[in-house]
Amino acid sequence: MDLTDTSVKNIINVVDQFDYSTQNDSYNNKFREWRKNKHNPYAFNFKLNRKESVFVEGKGFEKKSAAASEQDTVSKIMNIAGIAMLIWIFIENILGRIMVAFCDLLGMDVHTSFFSTNIYGEGAAIALIIISVVKVFIPVMYIHRKLKMPRKVEFMTTMNHAFDMFGAIFMSLAVSAVASLPNIYTNNTRQVFNYFRDINSDASVWGQEQFILYTVFDIIVLSVISELFFRGAIFGALRQFGDLFAIIVTTAMSVLLVQDLREMPAALMISAVASVGILRSGSIFTAIFVQVIYKMYRLALVILEQSSPDTVFLKRNSFILATFLVGVAGFVFLYLIGKKQKHHRIAKYTSEISDKQRLAIAVKSFPVPAVACICLLAALIKFVLSVI
Repeated sequence: MDLTDTSVKNIINVVDQFDYSTQNDSYNNKFREWRKNKHNPYAFNFKLNRKESVFVEGKGFEKKSAAASEQDTVSKIMNIAGIAMLIWIFIENILGRIMVAFCDLLGMDVHTSFFSTNIYGEGAAIALIIISVVKVFIPVMYIHRKLKMPRKVEFMTTMNHAFDMFGAIFMSLAVSAVASLPNIYTNNTRQVFNYFRDINSDASVWGQEQFILYTVFDIIVLSVISELFFRGAIFGALRQFGDLFAIIVTTAMSVLLVQDLREMPAALMISAVASVGILRSGSIFTAIFVQVIYKMYRLALVILEQSSPDTVFLKRNSFILATFLVGVAGFVFLYLIGKKQKHHRIAKYTSEISDKQRLAIAVKSFPVPAVACICLLAALIKFVLSVI
């Protein structure tokens, strides 16, 4: 055996051997640069000649393990993700209420109680906007400071393929329609399709200005900053272990942080479409558009129900069906006319760790299990309170 053999088959270099064909050269260069930083604890940059071994005093000759290095990196990234989720939950459920209580003491017309999930008063919309911005912005900044990822990698902004962006938009229409199907035959339609159902406030007592203000904020501003969280630096860091892994983990994060059993199925589908859309198109704006389309669809249902109560069932069902058909038809049309064009596919990844093992490592990484339990418990409590 030739111990000096350094052929490619004997070299493990996880950075150079990664599939970079799915994105543009500018992004790929910055991504490689971030991963090759030996002082970056969140970069999987393992390199080894299979025929080399290292002498460890007291243990003898040992070979380094790519699997152990990958497991360590996954755990570190998930630790950051878990802490960021805890910050989100703390601000939304505890700090936000403390802020509202403090404003109430100052004489402002905004009130809440730790024994209720709602915020009341003329200042409720403003309070909800501030809490929403803070609960997303602080975790985004925390992840940015910890991962130290270049802006070009942290936020994908180059549109590689417009067809895939429009495909994701049409798919979001179809998914939005499907997400509303479980509730279409209930008699209490206005509560089921209430655009403001998942916020901590009784929107039925809001004035017109509050409705407009919060609606514009939720559709545009909140869609942007939430996608910076879910499809930003944490998404880029998870891509080291394959695009599918990044999609699954960030989709699970978005589902849990909804903290509402009724909204989780929709969050699952919309987040998956947004994740695939950003990878295939290359731009985070695709994910933002997907979120905006979904929220506009929900708002359209509310407007439809309030403007035509006598024929709401017919008009509502027709609208849902039309939305679904437009989404499917548009997606199929783009697929057919774009078949001969080069599309940016989802990067595959294989290693000594299987996909199931990698996901198990992610789920077990501290504090992810605790975060999952808190979110599911909060969702269960909210559901119980809604049916009492």
